[in-house]
Amino acid sequence: MSVRELVVLGTASQVPTRHRNHNGYLLRWDGEGILFDPGEGTQRQMLRAGVAAHDLNRICITHFHGDHSLGLAGVIQRINLDKVPHPVTAHYPRSGRRFFDRLRYATAYRETVDLAQAPVSADGVIADTGGYRLETARLSHPVESYGYRLVEPDGRRMLPERLAAHGIKGPDVGRIQREGVLGEVSLQEVSEVRRGQRFAFVMDTRLCDGVYTLADGCDMLVIESTFLDEDVELAVEHGHLAAGQAARVALDCGVRHLVLTHFSQRYTEPEEFERQARAAGFDGELTVAHDLLRVPLPKRR
Repeated sequence: MSVRELVVLGTASQVPTRHRNHNGYLLRWDGEGILFDPGEGTQRQMLRAGVAAHDLNRICITHFHGDHSLGLAGVIQRINLDKVPHPVTAHYPRSGRRFFDRLRYATAYRETVDLAQAPVSADGVIADTGGYRLETARLSHPVESYGYRLVEPDGRRMLPERLAAHGIKGPDVGRIQREGVLGEVSLQEVSEVRRGQRFAFVMDTRLCDGVYTLADGCDMLVIESTFLDEDVELAVEHGHLAAGQAARVALDCGVRHLVLTHFSQRYTEPEEFERQARAAGFDGELTVAHDLLRVPLPKRR
């Protein structure tokens, strides 16, 4: 059975708190696992969340600030210690390759796993598995940063009433799906487009074109909300977003489920992020993330 869900491993910006670990997010997408921004302590959070090294197929780093990457060393060593039987691919800004290499070889260990590197240097598609496309877009932060987006190809949804009208049933339904035609009946006549799901991951950034490119039409948008609206000037100065800004992006881009995360340690009342997001006009499904939370992707449209 396919599973599509977000497992939140950590939600703290800059420094961990008593209740928030550094960043870390695992997207389960059918049989694959994509780990985003493993900050310090990610390996332990994986244990607490029931996430194994064997679950990882890709690691995606948005940028090389410590709260988004210091856990990389431990995660890579755990992948090798557990002898993960499949290749793992790491994506990260090409300009940060020296940081990736330092973290990968921070200490001595035995390498047993094929860890492929696919650095990012421009917007566009960086992987296509057939089951999804992985896309990137440049963000606006003091260091080079990229957000990520998964796009499932559109499919077809069979329409029972049209199948019945053409007398198509049983094995013939599968046949017309595979071959695109049955006699004089085309697949288009008995089905409609089923839009593929879309997921976006947007971390440390000011508002910029890349934010909107990534968020456009997403079923789930995981986006930083470091500051509350009263501190929006601080957000802009340091290359971050405030709660209302993140919510308006989701509203403008038609996002179905908004997940706010990456909170400054100055705030202790998470419900205020939700209040400000609602005040900004977003009326879709909304989650203010906390550590070890599991968030299923919305059902298909």
